[in-house]
This record gives sequence, structure tokens and C-alpha cells, in this order.
Amino acid sequence: MDLITAFTNILALTVKDILPVVALLLFFQLVVLRRPLPNWKRVALGFLFVLIGLTLFLDGLETALFPIGKIMAKQLSAPEFVFGTKDAPPEAAWYKYSWVFVFGALIGFATTVAEPALIAVSFKAQEVSRGGLNQWGLRLAVAAGVAIGIGIGTFRIVTGTPLYLYIIAGYVIVIIQTVFAPREIIPLAYDSGGVTTSTVTVPLVTALGLGLTETVPGRDPALDGFGLIAFASVFPIMTVMGYAQIAQWISRRKLRTTREE
Repeated sequence: MDLITAFTNILALTVKDILPVVALLLFFQLVVLRRPLPNWKRVALGFLFVLIGLTLFLDGLETALFPIGKIMAKQLSAPEFVFGTKDAPPEAAWYKYSWVFVFGALIGFATTVAEPALIAVSFKAQEVSRGGLNQWGLRLAVAAGVAIGIGIGTFRIVTGTPLYLYIIAGYVIVIIQTVFAPREIIPLAYDSGGVTTSTVTVPLVTALGLGLTETVPGRDPALDGFGLIAFASVFPIMTVMGYAQIAQWISRRKLRTTREE
């Protein structure tokens, strides 16, 4: 009964969120464009699927993904696991939490590879470039960036260093890379930073940050629990442009070798 009640409440909230979108589309189609809605039965069925899918997804977040992320973060940073004692020392060395960094990096990599938004963008990038951009190469480059970002983000939470220093340094590197990266890859690289913050990655990463701050001494969940998503957004931009720069360098080297032969 609790599950049915929770599902019903989430369904009502989802309907409330989707109705403005439906109203806006109908207004522009019927009032501004003054044209009948084409294939209205298929459109209505599609919205029904969206409604059911979003409700099940949100219910799944609350039931599984958020709890799993918080539980894993708490277990990996628990004093019993990290120090072998009941209470954590007030000034613990950051390397004691190495398993947290590894877990954060791996969960960031795995969730990004499975991210539907990234799959769609990488597929279109390969299609538009006529095979010039490899779909799996792009996905792995983005996933590597998220893994590095989440690993550094968990390090920041453990050490308590200011978030803005990392973000400023990250975007300075991005600006420098933008000057030297191939022009055709720059828009895609910037989009790659955005598609990582989507349906699969955000819930687990957010739960990881909140769970970590609840067990690390001296951390405030409201101040330190958030910010990992920013790392998951900026570092993929670096890795995608780096991937393009390395590919360009290899291509030029092969061309130079061919001319010399």
C-alpha cells in the first residue's frame, strides 16, 4: 500500500509538471500557427508514455538510486571501515578515504557510459560527421572526464577546500583548450559537459555527495554535499577537447610520415 500511495503521489506531481508543457504546445499549434494537431492520437499516446515513464523513473529514484548512493558513500567513509575505530579522528589524512575517491570515479564513469542523453548526442555526432567522430570514443572521453571530475570532487569534500577554486581552475583550462582545439569539436565538447548532468548520473552523484558529508567529520551537507555535478560538467569538456587534440595530432603525424615515405 505504501508503494501504491507513493506512486500515486508522484503521478499527480508529474501530471502537474507536464500540463504546462502540453498547454504551451497546444496554444502555439492551435492559436499561433492555427493548424490542427497532426496525428493527435499518436501524440496523446506519446504523452501518456512520457507520463508513465517519468513517474516510474522518479519513483525509482526515491526507492533505489538515492538510497543506494547514500548507503555506499556512508559505508565507504564510515570510521569502522576507514580507520578501524568507532569514531573518526578530527584531523584525518585525506588518503585514508582513497576508496571513496575510487568509488566516486568509477560510479561517475559507469553512469555516464549508460547516460541516455550522451548516447543520443554521440550517435548524432557520428552520423553528422559521417564517421569522423567515433561514437564509443566520444562516450569514453566524456565518461573519463566525469570520472576524473567526481574523483576530484570527492577529494574536495574530504579535504574541505573551497569549491570555487576548483571550478575557476577548471574553466581556465577549458578556455585555454578552446583556443587550441579543433574548431569543429568545440561546440560538441561544450554540449558534452551538459549531457552528463542527466537522468542516470545526477541522482547517484548527488546521493554520493550527501552521504559523504554526513560521515566525514566537520562537513555540512548543505554547504559541502552539493557541487559534484559542477565537476561532472566541466571536466568532460576538457577530456573531449583533449581527445580531439590527440586525434588531430595523430592524424597529422601519420600524414607527415606518409609524405616522408
